[in-house]
Amino acid sequence: MKLQILAAVSLVIPLYFATSVKAGNTENVHQLLSNGACVDCNLVKVNLIGAHLIGADLRGANLQGANLSKANLEGADLTGANLAGANLSSAYISNVNLKQANLNGANLSNAKIYDSNVYKASMNNLNITDAEIYNTGIGVGGEDPVEIPDWK
Repeated sequence: MKLQILAAVSLVIPLYFATSVKAGNTENVHQLLSNGACVDCNLVKVNLIGAHLIGADLRGANLQGANLSKANLEGADLTGANLAGANLSSAYISNVNLKQANLNGANLSNAKIYDSNVYKASMNNLNITDAEIYNTGIGVGGEDPVEIPDWK
């Protein structure tokens, strides 16, 4: 009986990871979720819905088209990350470093974006519908990039 249960579990676990990580590098996803760091990782189109990425080090990571809906990114470092076309709807983005990140076409609808650094970030065609944005240089009509402060 125990052998049958073990066999069933060993068949189901790979299916779970195959459906939840649809793209990107599964090794990189495992690295990110296990130790909270994945610098320069390939996470293209990865599914991280509701992930707790508090304080994650994602500098230079490629998250193009990733699904980070409802993710908690509080204190994460996404300096130079590629988030083009990423889904960050309803995400919690507080004290996040997005310096020089590519946010072109990102969906930030209903996101809570507080006290985050977007110095020299590319932000064309953002969806910020119903987003709460405080102390962050993102707004309707944009802001003069020269006036967006950098964290020191």
